Amino acid sequence: MSGGGGCCGELYSCVFDYSTPRIALIKSRKVGLLNRVIQLVILAYVIGWVFVWEKGYQEFDTVISSVTSKVKGVAATNTSELGFRVWDVADYIIPPQEENAFFVMTNLILTPNQTQRQCPEVRVQTGRCVAYNETVKTCEVDAWCPVENDLTVPKPAFLGSAENFTVLIKNNIWYPKFNFSKRNILPNISTEYLKSCIYDRVNNPFCPIFRLGSLVEEAGESFQDMALLGGVMGIQISWNCDLDKKYTHCVPKYSFRRLDNRAFDHNVSPGYNFR
Repeated sequence: MSGGGGCCGELYSCVFDYSTPRIALIKSRKVGLLNRVIQLVILAYVIGWVFVWEKGYQEFDTVISSVTSKVKGVAATNTSELGFRVWDVADYIIPPQEENAFFVMTNLILTPNQTQRQCPEVRVQTGRCVAYNETVKTCEVDAWCPVENDLTVPKPAFLGSAENFTVLIKNNIWYPKFNFSKRNILPNISTEYLKSCIYDRVNNPFCPIFRLGSLVEEAGESFQDMALLGGVMGIQISWNCDLDKKYTHCVPKYSFRRLDNRAFDHNVSPGYNFR
């Protein structure tokens, strides 16, 4: 019975009793000033850092993007194998279209008059040996003969003048959460401007046409050196848009970097090439 009465008493106290915290008033200028300083610091952190600097009140979205490119440029060569020849986009862009990428041929090993038959290989191997030249014997193979000799790469690069080719990059973006879309050819860019502009980090930072040689130089590399064995360049287009600001403040920023391995202490199969 006493246990039941205790429980009822506690329940009665929780329902009908009312308590207030005790407040102590401390008359001290130092303590009062310290209290206000702490409050101001907390308030400044919340307003200044969380809301103003870090935009803590904002929502974020991931961009959906598409990229297309169009290369322009003409080069001329005069060799004993090919004679005089003019190279245009149809010759040095292989394949004509790629997804978010483009390939430009800068060097070429020519092997003219090939036919399917038996002939000596370039490198010495085991098996039946036949004369490759007056001093070297190599394995005989069934192949397109004569086989390609990639031991000697043309230097300077066969199409070293490709550094003056240009590429127009079109980039379209969309933020689906905010239904916001834009492209890197900005509204203030006219047709006349697009015909003559070349990207420059200082003078023309929003021109979408890039000179290939300048693009490689922006990455701290030499185009003529890279043109010998090939390489892989990355072009990054950054859109860091604050939609609290005007539409015109949302602009692209370009950066460039060489992506393939350039470690001189491990330079096995350098560059980028294909047959």
